[in-house]
Amino acid sequence: MARTLPSSSPLAEAFVRFSVEAGVLRFGEFKTKAGRLSPYFFNAGLFNDGATLGRLAEFYARRLLESGIEFDMLFGPAYKGITLAAAVAIELARLGRNVPFAYNRKEAKDHGEGGVLVGAPVQGRVLIIDDVISAGTSVRESIAMIQAAGATPCGVAIALDRQEKATENGNDAPYSAVQWVERQLGLRVCAIATLTDLLQYLQSSADAQLGTHFASVAAYRDRYGV
Repeated sequence: MARTLPSSSPLAEAFVRFSVEAGVLRFGEFKTKAGRLSPYFFNAGLFNDGATLGRLAEFYARRLLESGIEFDMLFGPAYKGITLAAAVAIELARLGRNVPFAYNRKEAKDHGEGGVLVGAPVQGRVLIIDDVISAGTSVRESIAMIQAAGATPCGVAIALDRQEKATENGNDAPYSAVQWVERQLGLRVCAIATLTDLLQYLQSSADAQLGTHFASVAAYRDRYGV
């Protein structure tokens, strides 16, 4: 009997389709940082030309504006977050919401302007932009830098929520990395799409080849999902 999945929002559905068509969301067998064999892989680094990056920024901006999260500026953690924050700031401005952005260096600079932060002064309510949350390490580091600058982290925007168990001392945890960030760090996480949206897309796709991946992705969700 086919499982019943919740309906995806039009934005999430369009994003999953776009990611698959752009080759950013791929299917096969991939080893995750946690050592799991995943039947799918999302690599935001493959949004690597002007057209796809611009479209990605549009999805982030639309999701942010509909989320209701109140923020004064964007922060992009090095390295992927740098491009994402800049691109999303451009798209938000195009949509009439002009906000500053900043990002960090991996190593402090001891000449010129110095320090680890680059861009606009980090102040007010700061929204972190990243691609995914795997272990929450990047978020914790970003929070520390934002707070050290005297500002307030107010949320995290990501492209895809894998909705799978985090690992703790090599063991599966009863919560996901996203849930950990929300519960332990007190930050709301806003994702353009989730694993549930991906499953919905695979189940309803008219592409027979894509449909063949539904069973393996669903089995992975049953084993590791939260």
